[in-house]
Formats: sequence, structure tokens, C-alpha cells
Amino acid sequence: MDVNFKTVPWANTISIYEVNIRQYTPEGTFKAFQNHLPRLQEMGVNVLWLMPITTISREGRKGNLGSYYACNSYTKINPEFGNEQDLIDLINLAHQLGMKVMIDWVANHTGRQHEWMQNHPAWFTRDEDGNFTERNGWDDVVDLNYHNKEMRAALIGAMQYWVQSFKIDGFRCDMAHLVPLDFWKAARTACETIQPLFWLAECEVAAYHEVFDASYAWDWMHVSEKLTKGDANINDVYNVLHHYNQYPVGALKLFFTSNHDENSWNGTEYEKFGPAAKPWAVFCFTWTGMPLIYSGQELPNYKRLAFFDKDFIDWTPAPQLHDFYKILTTLRKSFTWLCNGATFNLPTQAEKTMAYLRYDAIDDSKEIILVALNLGDQPQKISFAHDLLVGEFKNIFSGLSFHFNQELTFELMPGDYFVYVKI
Repeated sequence: MDVNFKTVPWANTISIYEVNIRQYTPEGTFKAFQNHLPRLQEMGVNVLWLMPITTISREGRKGNLGSYYACNSYTKINPEFGNEQDLIDLINLAHQLGMKVMIDWVANHTGRQHEWMQNHPAWFTRDEDGNFTERNGWDDVVDLNYHNKEMRAALIGAMQYWVQSFKIDGFRCDMAHLVPLDFWKAARTACETIQPLFWLAECEVAAYHEVFDASYAWDWMHVSEKLTKGDANINDVYNVLHHYNQYPVGALKLFFTSNHDENSWNGTEYEKFGPAAKPWAVFCFTWTGMPLIYSGQELPNYKRLAFFDKDFIDWTPAPQLHDFYKILTTLRKSFTWLCNGATFNLPTQAEKTMAYLRYDAIDDSKEIILVALNLGDQPQKISFAHDLLVGEFKNIFSGLSFHFNQELTFELMPGDYFVYVKI
């Protein structure tokens, strides 16, 4: 990251929760979602990421409601969700509960009917015939023209508006790599004249960490799916994770088993991972970086949510995985070095299994976490040894304590995950 940009101090305990306002409740409003804040806070969520909250273009609209990511204004709130005061109330309550709020920012493109088009057509890209166009095959949007300085200034002004008027705590930047890096540098510099923010990029380009605090772990997501299908082995997973270790110092990766794109287009985590869905979730919370939970994962949610139409989440019965995620979020808050501490991989000699130690690189003798995961659909027996595995360790899920003496053997059934903390 650029030396001029400092990651906010609260980033090292982040557990991000992606909020799909449209589908979260039958009402699909800020007010209705606000009723869930105490539950999410009790579950340990400390950062809310709101999917785009701006008005949606009618021209080229997909489905009945259109894509969140095809806006027709950068400063107007989608009336389906509520009004400005409703959003302010939501953010204020989140802040009172000790939670941060990020908004989704779509800087690469707008909908095909944006309020800038009539007075500022030069702010958009054109094809050879002079028609508004885009370059990624998304027929409901138009790309912005980053050669135009006035457009850049207006877009940065819109970002500042949300920071100044609504006191948001950060931006999740959609398809960040499609936007010139120098724009993001200018945007972060300008927005942080108001207050420090957290910056998350949907991209896998290491250079973008000159600006962004965290970026997506898409490559890991893809190789983990291949592992499930038998198209990759565990060494392929470790190779991707090793590549992430070569990122600039301080760069963080965001790990997830689901999000709005994955759920709607590629399937739920249970479709993709089968019995390994929960072990991979444990991985997301215990590997270097930070975890993401998508709306409804705590149920668990076995349904693909419609993207362009109403398809609300049914919150009855009460979320069965509330305590599962609470244990994991508590772990991250208890061991603040988890996001960037040291990792030692323990060879298991078994297919589709992982075992690793996490520890504080500054003091590796006190705080030690052991993780063992069965990521396949067959029982596995694993054995390993390490000098740090000596003393009393507690299973964070069962609460039971065990004495370790360097050498360990586990019988892992499909879907099994173990996390032990030295006590």
C-alpha cells in the first residue's frame, strides 16, 4: 500500500457481513433490515457492507427490479429501500452498536439511463457510431470515460457526499481493476480529507494495494471449487495461498464461501462445496486475511436468490448457524493478529484435508491456534507433529480441553472441522 495511506486500526478484527437489502426482508427496506442489527451484533458482525443503495436505471433494466449495479444516479437513494433519513437512522444505530458501515461503489459503469447522460455525454464511452457502450458484455450498463477529468471530479465529489453526509466508514469498490489506479488514488486522497476509511477492492491485481486495504480472493474461490470437483488437489490450493503471501506488506485478502454473485449465478456454498461448506467457512475466519458472510448464510441458506427480482430471505426458524459464526467472529476479536499473523502448514498426507498453525509472529510461544479441516466427502485420518503443539488446548466449538504432546492424529469425517486454541 502507498505510504500515504494507512489502514484503519479496526481492520484487524473485521468480520464483514454483506447486506442484500432488497432480499433481506419482505419489505426490502432500510427500516426492516435495521431490526436485524442487534442479532447481527450479537453474532459478532462488526462491519456491514451494503450492496448499492442508489436508484436503478429503467432503460435496459433486467427483470422487474433491475441490477443494483446499473445506477441512474450516484447520489440518490433507491426509494424502494427508503429515504435519506432511513439510511441515516440505520447507520447511526449500527454505530451505536459498535459496527461500521461500508457502501458498494460502482465506478466502472452506470445504468443505460444515468442522470449525467443528457448534460454530460462526454463522460461516457461511445462506439464508432457514437452510441453509449461498454466493453464487458453487460448490456444493461454503459462504461464511464476515464479520459474525462470533469467526470472523475464529479465521481469523487459523489463519493465525498456519502462520507460527509452519511458518515460511512468505507467503500467496497465493484470491479475495481477495470478503473484506472490513479483514479482510486485521487478518490481515496479526497475522501480521507473528511475521515479515515476502509477500502475493499473487488479485484485480484496486487498493484491495486497501492490504494486498497483488502482485495478479493477470487483465485482461492475458484481453486477451492475445483478441489471439490476433483479438478485440483490440495497443493493447488496452497499454491494460490502462497501467491497471496507475495502481495505487498500489509495487503489483506477477503475470503468467502458465498456472496451476491456466487449465490445467484454459481450456486449456494452447499451446491459448490457439499459437506465442505462449513470447513471452508472456518478456513475463511482462520487464514491470513479477513472473512465475509453473505446475507442468510447463518440460516443456513440453501436457496439461490434471484438477482433482478424480489426473492426475500425467510428468517424462520431462527438462524441455526448463529452460534457457529459467533464462535468464529469471537476468535477474530480475541486474537487480533489472526488477519496478518504467522502460518505454518502441517502436511497431512491425506487428500482434500488441511491442517495449519496460526500464531503471533512477534511472540509465538503464547498464542497458538491449530486448525484441521476435511474438505472432501470421504472420512480421512491425518497425523502431524510440531514443537508448538505442546500443552493444554481447547476446542473452540465443543469447549473441551486436551493435552497435546507434539504428535497428533485426527479422524475427520466429511464436514469435520477442528479449531484448538492453546490455553
